[in-house]
Amino acid sequence: MKTISNLKDCPINTSSDTLQKARAKYNVPEVRKLAQAASRIEAKGYMKWTRLEETMEFARLIGANKIGIACCVGLRNEARIAKEIMEKNGFEIASVVCKTGCVLKEELGLRDDEKVNPGSVEPMCNPVAQAMLLADAGTDLNVLIGLCVGHDSLFMMHSKAPVTVLVAKDRVMAHNPIGAIYQADKYYRGKLRDHNLKRNVG
Repeated sequence: MKTISNLKDCPINTSSDTLQKARAKYNVPEVRKLAQAASRIEAKGYMKWTRLEETMEFARLIGANKIGIACCVGLRNEARIAKEIMEKNGFEIASVVCKTGCVLKEELGLRDDEKVNPGSVEPMCNPVAQAMLLADAGTDLNVLIGLCVGHDSLFMMHSKAPVTVLVAKDRVMAHNPIGAIYQADKYYRGKLRDHNLKRNVG
């Protein structure tokens, strides 16, 4: 592989074998199909389409007729609107809310003081079940709407279909997590830069 960087720590210089293996993956038909669709969307919709429009076009390009929506119960209204929009655009939708078949936190080994509301019966969401139920429904593409950090990871680990994120949950930033990054050296400077210190102190 031709070296195009003089930075000694650049992966193109330090991990050329891995990069070659990664490039070979794009010859796998299913991987190539997703990569081509993603690139075509970038070319056609850059700075013109919303993420919702991009998601629907991505689904069309990969031949995904049935879309699964895995949503947070707190964003069920937003999920309903997204579902209606996708259906109006010709897609079949299967949706599963996060508390479906919920798991009590005690079953996971959590202490009472590790709950949001200690002293209460508090279920954890069930992203594994969400992924499995959408697999049972035969979805071609799954869309996440507001799953919690970590719950989204569990969903992706268990999803049979490809996964994309429409809404990333951030209750503080009105589900716009990059807002904290934009403010990292301004309003949130102390809070974010010293987060680990403050977490351990208080």
